[in-house]
Amino acid sequence: MTKLSLQKISSPLNRSFSISRGSKLSAETVQVTIERDGKTGRGECVPYARYNETVSSVAAEIEAIAPAIEKGLGREVLQTEMKAGAARCAIDCAMWDLEAKLSGKPVWQLAGLPKPRPLQTAVTIVLDTAEEMARAAKITDGRLLKLKLGGREDMSRVEAVKAARPDAKLILDANEALDGGVFPDIVKRAAALGVVLIEQPFPVGEDQLLLRRPPEVAICADESAHTSKDVQDLARLYDAVNVKLDKTGGLTEAIAMVKEARAAGLGVMIGCMVAGSISMAPAVLLGTLADAVDLDGPLWLSKDVAHGLNYSDGRVSPPQPTLWG
Repeated sequence: MTKLSLQKISSPLNRSFSISRGSKLSAETVQVTIERDGKTGRGECVPYARYNETVSSVAAEIEAIAPAIEKGLGREVLQTEMKAGAARCAIDCAMWDLEAKLSGKPVWQLAGLPKPRPLQTAVTIVLDTAEEMARAAKITDGRLLKLKLGGREDMSRVEAVKAARPDAKLILDANEALDGGVFPDIVKRAAALGVVLIEQPFPVGEDQLLLRRPPEVAICADESAHTSKDVQDLARLYDAVNVKLDKTGGLTEAIAMVKEARAAGLGVMIGCMVAGSISMAPAVLLGTLADAVDLDGPLWLSKDVAHGLNYSDGRVSPPQPTLWG
């Protein structure tokens, strides 16, 4: 007998997480548990308002499909029975975890992924004044920093962080907030400061602005990139894609998206929303296929789950079986 249950979770953050679209002080997630034959699989997702998702709407999607799952609907059929997004992500990841528990084989083997290893992860410096972002950079572990941008003082922010952390590589993330008119100048100045990647500079639907841009810094699609079906169109405009399980609808489609991106000649980042270790664990396994990972979500929580991921000196270690997979 199979039983699916869900739990709505509100996790306080240890400090405000601010980007160009606003700030938040808690991570709102939905956790799915699937039980069968005495084994339990867990998956978690982050409903995201940017994609018209709420905790209530995602919970309703999960509750609607639950009877079919309890009657035996499997992971492959799930991909066509539910749309990509947070609800499917939680269920898909719980199915992978349950399969690992029932088979006695880890998810990375079941999925044909490389053996997991510790990975360098980007650590986010949230949007603030140049002085505050520089201060945050000084006390942040790791040598890959992701700077949230979104205003006329952006290059002052980048310069201040670089001065505070000359040893660090920098990723700039505008969350769709940059001005196309000044973007060429930003790219050139960013290149001189050693910036290695710029994420989603323009709003979805205005990606064509990238047809004419300086080539000095690679540009990565984030909000414009959801599933493997998006990849071919993005390949004309971007150098890389940010694969997030909450957008792809779980690990199954995320693997397909990474393969499609590689076939199209695109670089790959594995990213995350702000959430705990159950959300991050599948993405850490997928990170072995990526050029870069941005999986610092648990570092923002006041309290993570038991047996959570281990972070040290800007690196994240693979999940233990007591956590996931």
